[in-house]
Amino acid sequence: MLEPALLAATTATLLSGGIAWSAGNRGVADAFWAAGTVLAVGPALAWVLAALRKGRAGVDLIAVLALAGTLAVGEYLAGALIALMLATGRALDAAAERRASHDLRTLLKHAPRSARRRTGQEVAVVPLADVVVGDVLVVGPGDVVPVDGSVLAGPAELDESVLTGESAQVERGTDEPVRSGVVNAGGVFEIRATATAQDSTYAEIVRLAQHAGAERAPTVRLAERYAAWFLPLSVGLAGLAWLLSGSAVRAVAVLVVATPCPLLLAAPVAVVSGLSRAARRGVIVRDGGALERLGRARTLVIDKTGTLTVGRPRVLAVTAAPGRSPSEVLRLAASLDQVSAHVLADAIVREARTRGLALSMPADAAEEPGRGPVGTVDGLRLGVGKCCLPQTALPDWARAVDNRAVLDGAAIAWLTVDDALAGAVLLQDPLRHDAPRTVRRLRSAGLTRLLMLTGDRAEPAREVGAVLGLDEVRAGQLPADKVAAVQAERARAVTLMVGDGVNDAPALAAADIGVAMGARGSTATSETADIILTTDRVDRLADAMEIAVRARRIAVQSAAGGMAMSLVAMIAALLGWLPPAVGALLQEAIDIAVILNALRALLPARGARTALEPDAEDLIHRFAAEHDDLRDALDAIREAAGLLSAQDGPGSLAAVRHIDHLLTTRLLPHEYAEEHQLYPALNTQLGGPEATETMSRAHTEIARLARRITTHLRMADEAGALRPEQLDDLRACLYGLHSVLRLHFSQEEESYFSLAP
Repeated sequence: MLEPALLAATTATLLSGGIAWSAGNRGVADAFWAAGTVLAVGPALAWVLAALRKGRAGVDLIAVLALAGTLAVGEYLAGALIALMLATGRALDAAAERRASHDLRTLLKHAPRSARRRTGQEVAVVPLADVVVGDVLVVGPGDVVPVDGSVLAGPAELDESVLTGESAQVERGTDEPVRSGVVNAGGVFEIRATATAQDSTYAEIVRLAQHAGAERAPTVRLAERYAAWFLPLSVGLAGLAWLLSGSAVRAVAVLVVATPCPLLLAAPVAVVSGLSRAARRGVIVRDGGALERLGRARTLVIDKTGTLTVGRPRVLAVTAAPGRSPSEVLRLAASLDQVSAHVLADAIVREARTRGLALSMPADAAEEPGRGPVGTVDGLRLGVGKCCLPQTALPDWARAVDNRAVLDGAAIAWLTVDDALAGAVLLQDPLRHDAPRTVRRLRSAGLTRLLMLTGDRAEPAREVGAVLGLDEVRAGQLPADKVAAVQAERARAVTLMVGDGVNDAPALAAADIGVAMGARGSTATSETADIILTTDRVDRLADAMEIAVRARRIAVQSAAGGMAMSLVAMIAALLGWLPPAVGALLQEAIDIAVILNALRALLPARGARTALEPDAEDLIHRFAAEHDDLRDALDAIREAAGLLSAQDGPGSLAAVRHIDHLLTTRLLPHEYAEEHQLYPALNTQLGGPEATETMSRAHTEIARLARRITTHLRMADEAGALRPEQLDDLRACLYGLHSVLRLHFSQEEESYFSLAP
């Protein structure tokens, strides 16, 4: 509370002295102004000594010299003005520097305090510190694994997101290792401890975060870098003035106009303005130093799951066995999955409800950990989960599903009906719609190297890296690996780390700037981060960096311009043209000029995109929802093309007729509405029709392929069946339409839909 109290006291003494001077009582006025000067000397001297102990001579040293000089020569008004400037700058800086607690309370709260140890046939709860290597521990549903160990009798279904950041659950078999900190997502299992609590994985994560935060060097602020040369210059000119004139008053006059108010005020004002603007965009920056560092960042290290991707699985495709439809497969699977707590089951149920499918409640439902639920739905005995058949025994359609899962890095939930494979649901953690656009904006803001670290497998990680154009991708990363990578990058450039899981907390603490996805991320990452994104949108990071770069540039302009004007005033004081009081008033005018310039950081940059009109925003939300509804139509187009490869009989012709119906009743009306409603609304926001012209060309191609498919159907009707010479072109039309629609949807989601909050 020192800074606000000092600001209040110096303001009061300056105003009181002004009132006394207006009343003609010069002695009382000088007493008030001298008191304000004296009040500022003590704190300023303490701040200088604190800086000197850290090996830095900060901007406050000139202020101390000027304050002492005004008291020595009796220029009390000048001293009171300097005291007010100093107090204002420190109060602004203190307001900007609300330090976070880096005590990792959430990490420690998540860590287990006890364990259930089995001795013979008895199970007893014991303090975690009493667990030794070789103990048999019982882990119940929802329990946190207390220490590192190996599974005694598998399978064990585990949620490892705390350690790896990956939302998909994993299975560990008998004798396979299990790490502390992961959550039991299945039934009861036992482990044999292979480490004590202090030597286990979770304790190591806590230590990594604590050590990384402690080892990070303190930041040298912008004002301190300028003060490194402005301070000796000011003192030198003051000494020269005294030497040439023999007058201490002239030396004090030089120090008065040399008081580094452009550094004490302009830089903090610009930074605080940047903090305020960032907060309005849903970005909380903990202090001005973090914003300054963000403006100088050149390397981005980013986690994948929950940052570049959505962070939870979604249905990628639904495939049906011959004789069944994808909608039927999804409806049956979702009906049974209503009783399952598995993360994939939740995604399947959510997708079915999004598509408006009517679900039935299962009967006699049960779930075997690691296998998935079984039960009866509409008189059919169903199972959803893993496939019990070896790869060589799979039918052709199922092998195609398995191959696609490998290529897309997707998980498969197989549906069995009366113990026979009936279909499959492919699930994947999709890329965020705004991720590609965000990466481009970050590069334009000054980042030159983008590195992705993930605990996920290499295949999906490489695919994300390729789509986004990242410079390097590293998969299978543990928390210690991430810390090492961040420290290596810091040795080369100012490094920004973005993450959202507990496993990212040590790396966030190790980075120059740690950024936490605070909307859905772990509280532990928020406590170790310098910047928190309060909305679940990664593009807010690009907003923050653009704001930081601009705020820092304005701070530099204000500080440099103010010091240049101060330098001119110092020369005038050296020549005897400015007495101390007049110099103090001139310094106030300089302060006002640089503060007004610094306040420009509150305003949007020239040429910045204006906010969307409410009507345009509503249209974006509407068409984004329609994209979700039309995903089953895209699956059906691909399925129909596959049927043409497998057969050319009535079944494939019926599938093509279904596609023609989907195009006529759903897809083409959607594209027409986008062309005539959404695009005109966006054109007014994006600067003209050129912004949507290429997307309009895609609409033309979609309509052309749809007409071609309709023509093929008319030809088949005339001949009574699909003719052999039609098959190649019709198959090409369907595959081409599927590819164009997928690309077109992705482009719209990235370029347009990501504009709306």
